[in-house]
Amino acid sequence: MANRLAGSTSPYLRQHADNPIDWQPWSTAAFAEARRREVPVLLSVGYAACHWCHVMAHESFSDPGVAALVNEHFVAIKVDREERPDVDAVYMEATQAMTGRGGWPMTCFLTADGDPFHCGTYYPARPYGGMPSFTQLLGAVVTAWNEDGERVRTAARSITDRLGAASLPAAGLAGGVDADTLAGAVAALTADFDEHRGGFVSSREHPAPKFPPSAVLEFLLRHHERTGSSDALAMTEITAEAMARGGMFDQLAGGFARYSVDATWTVPHFEKMLYDNAQLLRAYAHLARLTGSELAARTTDMTAAFLLRDLRTPEGGFASALDADAAGEEGSTYVWSPAELAEVLGPDDAAWAAGLLGVTDEGTFEHGRSTLQMRTDPDDPGRWQAVRKSLLAARARRPQPERDDKVVAAWNALAATALVEASAALGRSEWLAAARRAVALLLRVHVVGGRLRRTSRDGVVGDAPAVLEDHAALVDGLLALHQATGEARWLAEARTLLDTTLDHFAEIGEDGAFTGRFWDTADDAESLVTRPREVTDGATPCGSSLLAGALLTASLLVEPSASARYRELADAAVGAVGGLLTRHARFAGGWLSVAEAAVHGPLQVAVAGSAGQVERDRLADTARRHAPGGSVVVAGEPDADGVPLLADRSLVDGAPAAYVCRGFVCDRPRTAVDDLAAALAR
Repeated sequence: MANRLAGSTSPYLRQHADNPIDWQPWSTAAFAEARRREVPVLLSVGYAACHWCHVMAHESFSDPGVAALVNEHFVAIKVDREERPDVDAVYMEATQAMTGRGGWPMTCFLTADGDPFHCGTYYPARPYGGMPSFTQLLGAVVTAWNEDGERVRTAARSITDRLGAASLPAAGLAGGVDADTLAGAVAALTADFDEHRGGFVSSREHPAPKFPPSAVLEFLLRHHERTGSSDALAMTEITAEAMARGGMFDQLAGGFARYSVDATWTVPHFEKMLYDNAQLLRAYAHLARLTGSELAARTTDMTAAFLLRDLRTPEGGFASALDADAAGEEGSTYVWSPAELAEVLGPDDAAWAAGLLGVTDEGTFEHGRSTLQMRTDPDDPGRWQAVRKSLLAARARRPQPERDDKVVAAWNALAATALVEASAALGRSEWLAAARRAVALLLRVHVVGGRLRRTSRDGVVGDAPAVLEDHAALVDGLLALHQATGEARWLAEARTLLDTTLDHFAEIGEDGAFTGRFWDTADDAESLVTRPREVTDGATPCGSSLLAGALLTASLLVEPSASARYRELADAAVGAVGGLLTRHARFAGGWLSVAEAAVHGPLQVAVAGSAGQVERDRLADTARRHAPGGSVVVAGEPDADGVPLLADRSLVDGAPAAYVCRGFVCDRPRTAVDDLAAALAR
């Protein structure tokens, strides 16, 4: 039977289309075949930019002997975790329950009903470090299945039952959220903070790896804006500077790698993910807006440039990632030796650049090569720009990492929101234009029959339905565009999608009332062995915290009758996880950001004035730069159709005016920029 991945819209699946293993995509037909043949399912889950996925593909999946064993005794299913996060979530939970850890590639063995009975991650081609080889594992599974299949199936069903029970709300998770809760979260983060090197650690004994705490930084900035907390601002500034000056940030071309393998942000795992760069773009833009930091502004600019130059697709969306590898070697595009610098720059500039960028004879990476860091600013900016240009040109002649060019709805929406907010913070209209084009692509291509789908490639939409994070992030992006442009159509699209999301993802209790919780998959989506629900924030905010934030923002932009409903739902969602916020603050950054905005008000700023009026634009720019995070700002014609925030907002003596409100209380209208800035500062 032939490998059936060649026609997939997923670049990851297409990478495996030439394997001798008879891979199939996730489908009911694959499980039906396993049932007919009475064999187990081998489920392999990964993603295109995953280094160890490539290693296992080269070592095992390309081996004819391994393929013969798999093809005879299993139905082999390959899943792109980015295309099917629901499938990934279900079996990652099983993997973590069985092994105490998780990661990719993920390797699971299932019954024909989808119940997992053995799970793990990477398996080497030969036994290593206490791990069996992949062929040894396959042989053991075949033996167990053939000799004791009924017991295996019974155990697998029991595992599924326990996973289903684990998806129920944890005892004590709900709780009230107020200013004291948020102060407690800051205290908890302070206890985990690495004050010397930035970032947050699980233990002082094991301070690495370090992941960019994007959502936590957003919360800390909002907390500082509300309370003036010096601790919150210091943790943000120290972490942001350490990441931007370290090897995790591409000092030549911009953009952040996935994470740092060490505690000093020196050596990254080199894959560059859209979702990381979208969130970090937003965090650095907000830091630049709040503090005027030149480093934050420069990092914002370079990160946005990376998105638009290296990840933008011809259709106007953004590709998912750049690979960690180039020509089969991790990081080879990005690292340098002193000799390589000298070959490009000559001896004098090479010595200067080596000192600036931390390139040493010993190297910070492998084979005497170093990642590039910039722990201090160059003493000669003009010389640095010439050196940077030469190094970029030389780097372009090296093998380049592959690009996973599928468009993921949630991550494109995160990028669009970040570009809108960065545009407002730094006054870059081209970023707003890029955001508009990306969101328009999602509406044009990803909405099919009134329902959102998760991925597309080359303008062709995939089959996978969108999950909660896709819906919530896109609502947020639409609301951001509405605020930035004052155009009613974005708000109308947001409300339609938001109501659809509530209809299909909200959990309704036996009493017919909303429980405060959301499912990650729609009520009419494919039924998996368990219905996934994530309540903690990880590499991205979970779908539930994203939706709570979107509900809160929407409540400030719609008419009062709808506003009350959206605000009640947002408050109920945050209250359902209130106990999480202080106990696990590092994994609740998205929730904490929503809660912080809710406690702060949030502020509404309506700027009424005619299009093209310089005074209106100046008032709107001032509001966007001075209003605290989580506020909403809309500028437009008084009583503009479809823009409820501008209803009954008139000019003052014929001049544009800004109306600042919190809750049910509004200040007097402001017509002067300085007066508005002072009001927002209070």
